[in-house]
Amino acid sequence: MTTWSRYTPLAISSASDGTMAALTLEMVVSPGQRLLGTLLLALVSGSIATATLADAADQPIKQFLAQDDTQPPYRALRHLEAENGSRRGWIDAVTDYAPETGLRYEITAEGGSGYIRSKVLVAVLEGEREVFARGEAARSSLAPANYSFQPNGVDDDGLATVLLSPRRKERVLVSGMMFLNPTDGTLVRLEGRLAKSPSFWVKNVDIVRIYERINGTVVPVALETKAQLRLLGTATLRMTYLYSEIDGRPLAPTQ
Repeated sequence: MTTWSRYTPLAISSASDGTMAALTLEMVVSPGQRLLGTLLLALVSGSIATATLADAADQPIKQFLAQDDTQPPYRALRHLEAENGSRRGWIDAVTDYAPETGLRYEITAEGGSGYIRSKVLVAVLEGEREVFARGEAARSSLAPANYSFQPNGVDDDGLATVLLSPRRKERVLVSGMMFLNPTDGTLVRLEGRLAKSPSFWVKNVDIVRIYERINGTVVPVALETKAQLRLLGTATLRMTYLYSEIDGRPLAPTQ
């Protein structure tokens, strides 16, 4: 029997790359038709520190950019839930990723609104699968080709904060901030807003993504996205990860 290891999404994580940076929810809504969610790799973060402390983030930025940006193979049980007005739905899905096969998923449990499940949650997983299949992950990675990085001091939690400015106005890039471990430059959190709205019907797409170091590898453990939908109000999506294997190494379950 596969064992699953649960990790708290608020613990400090360290990121090894830009590609692992973040997944963003793209909600596309046509009046009277559909609410479509698509996960694409992206990034962000956000908390403002004083300019006088900006130099404190210089070294963590250099350390972050020097880290390996390879997405490690993994197996994780994900829980996804979304809501828009009175409609709410959730699914659990086992997800497997490997460079040779891309992302695969199998839904193991579900509940709530069938509309939300099919038009948002399954679409999120399918959108992420297509990103890997088309080889588009690099376009949203936390790398100098996609972003300029500006040190922004240290926040109240002691994390180095870095302003992120997209080099292109694309919906897979985020304008915001990332938070780094000041000792080794590993990624802890991303926050911000998509640089471009996914469609006319969707605006102000905000994301927060949390990372942790698990068995020496930095991986995402939680994502929350909120968007304003024209005519339909606010839509939210939340996703958490339970890893059972990372980079070919099984994880022991928590006690």
